[in-house]
Amino acid sequence: MKQSTAISIATGVAAAAIGGLFLYSRATRPPVINAQVPEPARPVDLQRYLGKWYELARHDNRFQKGLDGVAADYALRDDGKIRVLNSGCQGGPKGERSAAEGRAIVADEATNAKLKVSFFGPLYTGDYWVLDRGEDYEWSIVGEPSGRYLWVLSREAKPAPGVVEALLKRVEALGYDRWALRITQQ
Repeated sequence: MKQSTAISIATGVAAAAIGGLFLYSRATRPPVINAQVPEPARPVDLQRYLGKWYELARHDNRFQKGLDGVAADYALRDDGKIRVLNSGCQGGPKGERSAAEGRAIVADEATNAKLKVSFFGPLYTGDYWVLDRGEDYEWSIVGEPSGRYLWVLSREAKPAPGVVEALLKRVEALGYDRWALRITQQ
């Protein structure tokens, strides 16, 4: 076999594999629950946003399938990026805990409300938009521009039921289907 033919075959196989991965990722994305994602409601002070957040609810997705007891820790790295440590328990809040570490950079320096997050190296980054937050950074609603992903976060693992209901109403006011969210057990 000639070297050019072997290179052509290898290139074709690589292109098919990349295409297959692309189609798989497109086919396994959650459905859109907000076709008109709003811009973030207010700027974010990153120093106040850092720290531990508990997930109250999310639009379920393949990379968090079956997870409860979900938490996220954000910390400033020496290089100015943000360390993201997400963890959750499989099969309930007392299940086996696993974690994924990533990094984020600010994508909109005017507001700090839009970030790019990567858990898989530089080839894939996802949008992380702080759509709204509490005055004292006691809660946060996070989404991204496709309207397929949404997370409702709190500084408390188990806030009062009235607080949760108010956050779900805020989710609706932002244009999301609150009934499409999965409540996270903490």
